[in-house]
Amino acid sequence: MAKGGKSPKGKKITLNVAKNCIKITFDGRKRLDLSKMGITTFPKCILRLNEIDELDLSRNMIRKIPDSISKFQNLRWLDLHSNYIDKLPESIGQMTSLLFLNVSNNRLTTNGLPVELNQLKNIRTVNLGLNHLDSVPTTLGALKELHEVGLHDNLLTSIPAGISKLPKLKKLNVKRNPFPKPDESDMFVDSIKRLENLYLVEEKDLCSSCLQKCQQARDKLNKIRSMAPSAPRKAIFSNLVSPNSTAKESQEEWR
Repeated sequence: MAKGGKSPKGKKITLNVAKNCIKITFDGRKRLDLSKMGITTFPKCILRLNEIDELDLSRNMIRKIPDSISKFQNLRWLDLHSNYIDKLPESIGQMTSLLFLNVSNNRLTTNGLPVELNQLKNIRTVNLGLNHLDSVPTTLGALKELHEVGLHDNLLTSIPAGISKLPKLKKLNVKRNPFPKPDESDMFVDSIKRLENLYLVEEKDLCSSCLQKCQQARDKLNKIRSMAPSAPRKAIFSNLVSPNSTAKESQEEWR
């Protein structure tokens, strides 16, 4: 922020400039890319381009997102990361086509997340990392289509149970939060590790023939395990390190 509390004067985006920034993605969708353009105010002229499928306003200096953003009814992908946003508009709940929302690296607090987020029933990815959240709104637990949630680098001390139990959740990043115990973030990540096509039933729910088959399979497996030779002890070479192991770990960390 400039001295005296005045916002810096940003680049003015005209309708013609915006039209020239529309790109066609590899799958044929229209993406309006206005990232890294020094924008300080949401350009209202782009509301006339409400047929776009994707909008990228990341890495600017935008402080406020207007309610009129809901005019983008076809929008599937919205990237607002790395701005100065401290509150999302309630109207964002009307953007029911959204599949991807990235508002990481802003100034969002828990109060800045509207309850209307629970209306985004189709959303798959939400990244709220690098903000000032001290709690997670339980409304996220209503988004049953969520695959990925980013909550890293916030002020969280707990995660609602409803988040880690989302039926389709595959990635939950809660690293670098002040949890009471150092290993608590690992607990949340472990809680969403699932096996595909795993069905558990109790013995009382099985018919006699099925129960007999399960017992026979279990006995056979135990017999094979008892006959298997113990694995030879591997030589330990303390001075050897797998090449690029650190690089691989950092690449796999989803932000």
